[in-house]
Amino acid sequence: MAMNVFTIKDLENLSGVRAHTIRIWEQRYNFLKPSRTDTNIRYYSSRELKTLLNISLLNKYGFKISHINRMTEQEVKSRIIALSDREAVQERLANDLIAYMIDLDIECFERVLDGYVRGMGIDKAITRVIFPFLHRIGILWATGYINPAQEHLVSHVIRQKLIVGIEGTVAHRRSDTTVLLFLPEGEHHELGLLYVYYLLKTTG
Repeated sequence: MAMNVFTIKDLENLSGVRAHTIRIWEQRYNFLKPSRTDTNIRYYSSRELKTLLNISLLNKYGFKISHINRMTEQEVKSRIIALSDREAVQERLANDLIAYMIDLDIECFERVLDGYVRGMGIDKAITRVIFPFLHRIGILWATGYINPAQEHLVSHVIRQKLIVGIEGTVAHRRSDTTVLLFLPEGEHHELGLLYVYYLLKTTG
């Protein structure tokens, strides 16, 4: 499948909305219009993925689909920004990270992370934003639906944030215990290992 083209299963994994529900929404409302292959299989553009991420977020936090369907694109964005529930804000940030990754807009990707780190600290940024983001895109990485350039750029930015967090950590007590951290043979993704290193350093 081409870069930035998604199956209905991809949309389900990224949005949390079941494929069956997505199909019903397509039949009843106007906001999703998938293309089809020669064999009549649905596929979706990055724009449609972003639309679904926004709609599913509003729907989860109290807006009816029929109401959302009547909103303009700008109204949808305004309503999302106005969501004040902590979990809603975290989901919005994870959605933003997914959108910026798809567009290879690393400047905006980094700006979202930096803003959260400044406001809440590196630890909360990792547990509340980065981990949920990685969880949602992980299956796409595993199946190859994410372009390697997208994966490498995103991993690099997150790795940088973890290293800055590690370097800036000062433990208030010291332990005599020595811990050896290593990756299994053939595993090159070190983000989890770096996070464990950060946790160990914060506890001395």
